[in-house]
Amino acid sequence: MGIGVTGVILLVLVALLLFGPNKLPELGRAVGRTLREFKTGANEMLDSNDKKNEDTSRVEVNQVEQTEKNNKRLPD
Repeated sequence: MGIGVTGVILLVLVALLLFGPNKLPELGRAVGRTLREFKTGANEMLDSNDKKNEDTSRVEVNQVEQTEKNNKRLPD
């Protein structure tokens, strides 16, 4: 239930009528830049979250190891 081939053709024709053939390349470039910046920002956010989670898990492992060392009992 998406846009078919005829829908895409119709959208291109409407865009040509509204903006004219001279403005369409500029609009295409602007849309491309916007998408590229969005993807870059999203990837940076995901990478920073992954790194943050990795650092947190290292701290938790170190804390568990320290706790295990401290919980050793002396023989009675």
